[in-house]
Amino acid sequence: MRVVKGGLVGLLFALACSGGGGGGGGGAAAGTARDVATDSAGRKTPGAGESPASMASGRVVLFLGTSLTAGLGLDPDSAYPMLVQRKLDAKGLSYRVVNAGVSGETSAGLLRRLDWVLQQPVAVIVVETGANDGLRGLPVAATRTTISQILARIHRDRPEARVVLAQMEAPPNLGPTYTKAFHAMFPALAAEHGAVLMPFLLARVAGRPALNQADGIH
Repeated sequence: MRVVKGGLVGLLFALACSGGGGGGGGGAAAGTARDVATDSAGRKTPGAGESPASMASGRVVLFLGTSLTAGLGLDPDSAYPMLVQRKLDAKGLSYRVVNAGVSGETSAGLLRRLDWVLQQPVAVIVVETGANDGLRGLPVAATRTTISQILARIHRDRPEARVVLAQMEAPPNLGPTYTKAFHAMFPALAAEHGAVLMPFLLARVAGRPALNQADGIH
């Protein structure tokens, strides 16, 4: 297991420099959740693209996640995957970001739609899931099993892809036993499946009202 030190863009830059693809030549246009988004039952949402083949060109970075990835309450261009796209473009890396976040989704919902989103060739897959499991107080063991199945299926269907697993945290009101177990499952899963662990997505943001929306979560 590796831990991202310089952020996701630093990881992608390192991949490009080591032959991971996509250096130079200008940036590729970013995709949005409209291209591949499905609901939590795995069905295509209205307005989704005709086929994942529409995203097959270039070096694709696929972001799978919840409302934190989808950008709930934000302009679509302000969601963090789109910010990553702009940083990649500025570095001259020809990766194309595709935002396939679905608001309100649990890890089980992501597992159900995984076959659809994995139809496209991808260079990097960023998995941000489990936060809604924690908010609902779902058993940590069940969430861990589901995320393990997600990572195993990615490895099976897209063995060429580099996988980044985002660390997530459970709300403290669930108690120290739950929150410690929830925290510990992410590095354990990353090590088990050979994924790169990205530190907590909301580090230095969570709990700071000036950096959050009115709900205190996003």
